Amino acid sequence: MSGERSSEKESKTLLKNLVTLLLILGCLWASQWQFQRGIDRQDRNQAIEAQLTLSPVELKNIKEDFAKYEWRTVTTQGSFDPTNQILLKNRYFEGVYGYEVLTRFTATDGRSFWVDRGWVKAGKDATTAPVVSPTPNGEVSLNARLRLDRSLPQGAFFALPASGAGMISKLNAQSDSTSEGFYLDLLSGSQPALTPAVPAQVPELSDGPHIAYSLQWIFFGGLIIYGRILIWRGQILTSKELGVEPAS
Repeated sequence: MSGERSSEKESKTLLKNLVTLLLILGCLWASQWQFQRGIDRQDRNQAIEAQLTLSPVELKNIKEDFAKYEWRTVTTQGSFDPTNQILLKNRYFEGVYGYEVLTRFTATDGRSFWVDRGWVKAGKDATTAPVVSPTPNGEVSLNARLRLDRSLPQGAFFALPASGAGMISKLNAQSDSTSEGFYLDLLSGSQPALTPAVPAQVPELSDGPHIAYSLQWIFFGGLIIYGRILIWRGQILTSKELGVEPAS
């Protein structure tokens, strides 16, 4: 009978130790995951900062590998298509709700893509279009940041007619097969009217809380080990009082 009890205690002890080990391994995995996210975030921030400091390059000279040039300032020439314009919703500036205005642009080399012309304040209600500055007629030159098309949100967005007099349809920024794999954040141009009052913002270049979270998970793993030791010591003291062999 005592042998059965001993075997049962050993099984319970083995199960407890296995659960403890799994919890510790889980904490170590979570710590490593958060640490790697922190490193990736730092690498991304450094890459963006480096691109922002480089001198402008002609967009027509970039034929492929757009990811290599993301966030770099580019120059291009061409014309806007004011009949092909969309508003990206849920954009805020200094706590005020508004839209990012994207207008189609065709460069002199024939490539067509979206140009983010900056933020505008929303209308007084959902049926009132915001005031959007008209695009210049004819050929213009642009200074802008190159962005990858994957940064554009998915889904349908309000589309404005050339007059900007009302939201008459919806258009998907990702759906046009003639669009290139990039778009531009407009900074300035050959005419003063091209400079956005509120240009598209660069993301916040902070490292985030990932390294702190990584250390936090290591701390949690240490707490699990400490708790298991306390339980084991308590079992030893109890066993001594009862005069029996302690379970591990």
